[in-house]
Amino acid sequence: MPPMVRRLLPVTGTAPFIEDGATNPSTANEVGSVIIKARFRRFGHLSRRTGGAAEVLGNRGPGPGIAAEPDEVFPVPSAASIAASPPASPLVMVTASEAYPALERAFLSARREISAGFRVFDLKTRLRSDEALRIGKTWFDLVFHTLRRGVTLRIVLSDFDPVARPRLHRATWRSVRMLWAAAEMAGPTARLTVVPSMHSAVAGIWPRLMFWPLVQSRMLRVSNWLRRLAGSHRIAALREMPGVHHMLAAKDALPRPRLLALPPLFPATHHQKLAVFDRTRLYIGGLDLDERFYDTPDHHLPAQETWHDVQLMVEGPVAEDAQTHLDGFLDIIDGKAAPDQPAPDRGGLRLVRTLSRRRIRGAWRFISPEPVVSEIEAAHRDAIGRASRLIYVETQYFRDRRLARKLAEAARQTPDLHMILILPAAPDDVAFEGATGLDARLGEFLQAKCLRILRRGFGRRLFVGGAAQPRRTPAKGRAQLNGAPLVYIHAKVSIFDDNLAVVSSANLNGRSLRWDTEAGLVLTRQEAVLDLRHRLMAHWLPEDAGTDFFAPGRAMHAWRNLAARNARLPPDARRGFILPYDLKSAQDFGRAFPLVPDEMV
Repeated sequence: MPPMVRRLLPVTGTAPFIEDGATNPSTANEVGSVIIKARFRRFGHLSRRTGGAAEVLGNRGPGPGIAAEPDEVFPVPSAASIAASPPASPLVMVTASEAYPALERAFLSARREISAGFRVFDLKTRLRSDEALRIGKTWFDLVFHTLRRGVTLRIVLSDFDPVARPRLHRATWRSVRMLWAAAEMAGPTARLTVVPSMHSAVAGIWPRLMFWPLVQSRMLRVSNWLRRLAGSHRIAALREMPGVHHMLAAKDALPRPRLLALPPLFPATHHQKLAVFDRTRLYIGGLDLDERFYDTPDHHLPAQETWHDVQLMVEGPVAEDAQTHLDGFLDIIDGKAAPDQPAPDRGGLRLVRTLSRRRIRGAWRFISPEPVVSEIEAAHRDAIGRASRLIYVETQYFRDRRLARKLAEAARQTPDLHMILILPAAPDDVAFEGATGLDARLGEFLQAKCLRILRRGFGRRLFVGGAAQPRRTPAKGRAQLNGAPLVYIHAKVSIFDDNLAVVSSANLNGRSLRWDTEAGLVLTRQEAVLDLRHRLMAHWLPEDAGTDFFAPGRAMHAWRNLAARNARLPPDARRGFILPYDLKSAQDFGRAFPLVPDEMV
């Protein structure tokens, strides 16, 4: 077969895989009665297209013997009935123990179509709801069941820079293989579109030359790992890492980096986490699908397995806005379409996004993409300017100096404004993997700097907290906080007074606010905002917490006093999860790196 091209080949008992092959970049290969059609970008020229796509196409209706099973389809309102009724309050889900069962039921309820965009979507994740467990044990079984019922599934998965994130790059393509396998098993009526999409933005030639030594060291690390694998395992790994495959020489023997290669660098990614069901129901927030992310509100697991996150399930016209976003965002990012107008308010719910695209003019000198939609950042800045009493934030990262300065300015102008900021005690790679690289140190440097900016603006009206389990741990280092296992915080929620909240996939760093693909909701109905704030505050507090902990004018002082008391007590005598954030550790660990933009981390 001619070199330098790819085609799909059937694999007995599993999904198709990619192999060097035919000359047509858009090929079709019949596997039984399912047609698998694929369009692939050569990874050497990934910047020219938005992403590969795999479509599993079949007849438009259920075939004989594969009719939908009514006892496994749960009620879902029609678009007409939703449009005619007032919007219901969003369902707030705290941790995956609440979110995953709801997502499973939404898949089971879907009658016609599901559209989704996730950073991670691992079909090996176990099912949790009683309804889903009736049809299988893992998400592979649920996807197979959904396709077999005749529901159309379209999912955009984030693909990752194979140099910077080789493990995530491999995980994406494993998920693609498993989705293909589920469609193949579901039969000729399966209707699946899978888009493993690398962001179109590519660093210019000057930044690539500047980072070439770092790229070579990372590729050497990957090639050494491949060399240690047995031959069959090495071939299997390379099949699941198509972006790495072309960067190596002697792949079938002893892989090594191509010394004169200058691989593309992809600074941005698709970080969104949302799904739309029948254009009437929307699942959105900060939580991907992976067994690693499963936790309960009790946070009783070992520190490295905790994962606090927040997700919403809503019904109404805002789901149609999310569908429009999923249908068109790849064309916007690829420069094929102009950014559409911001979504309108839909009864107190409004879709907001972050989108960027590849630079055209002067691209050779930039590492950054060109921001084109910054609705999440704009929503935050507007709400900060209007806040008068209390800003409550939970975020994985607080690293954006622009936002920190905006908050500090608002604090100086509004003497009664208080802020509660809840952060993980340390980034997960630092706490649990011992990371000490450039990105880890720069991230901590920026966060410490942003917190100092906040303190200068708010003074004693600011509380910055972390969370730890109320039990002792022998662990040292940053996997613990005041002698207790930390609770890892991944939520992305900002609440301003009683009037507005933002729940999204975006962290409060420059990357999420200007580079990556992000999506979220702005909530403006006071009932929904109050319910969300009370639910999240109560999650961290002792069960008997009084009204002072929830009152906007008194909450910050109550939280700070509780955290200080907890820090003085042994872990098993503490009340709730709240402790003071360890700013000194972040300052000691962080390092500035000139010429590297803040948005990199």
